[in-house]
Amino acid sequence: MYPPAHPTTHPSSAKHHTARPRQLPAPVGAVLSRLPAYPGSVLLVTALNLALARHLPADVLALLLHRKLRIEVRDARVAFDFAWNGQRFAPCSPARPGGAAKAADAPGASPAANAPDLTISASAHDFVLLAQRQQDPDTLFFSRRLSMQGDTELGLVVKNALDALELPVLDPAQWAPRAMLARLFPKP
Repeated sequence: MYPPAHPTTHPSSAKHHTARPRQLPAPVGAVLSRLPAYPGSVLLVTALNLALARHLPADVLALLLHRKLRIEVRDARVAFDFAWNGQRFAPCSPARPGGAAKAADAPGASPAANAPDLTISASAHDFVLLAQRQQDPDTLFFSRRLSMQGDTELGLVVKNALDALELPVLDPAQWAPRAMLARLFPKP
């Protein structure tokens, strides 16, 4: 048996120092994975249009034009597809496993015609941490809790544009009933 790496560190206390990333319980993920993706994409693009679209620089929006993006929430086993149409973010129909083969059979169609240009994947908790700016995307990326697949140049442009924006931090307390009522009916 090897001695501990540090004399004051007990092997059983090492697990307390490396916190395991939070995950949705497997049964919750199983239920969420059975829900249709399109309504979730509508909700996501509504939030993006309200909170983000007007803040993005014109050069970033030009690069995003008609590029299909996917946000994949690993532990919920859901994915939301959307694209910038020149005016706003719009939901896209998700790629279907059988759809690629059918598209390949059509003359002049590409098998990857419905595939996203960029997929960003993380757990639900990590996406919340990113939205609250409690976690840096680079830290999550290098710890393999956040991943990008597809056009990495597009991914870096999106990441850098989001980092440069001074957006309000997502605070769940602002959506509490009392806070909502206070905003709707301010005291004189």
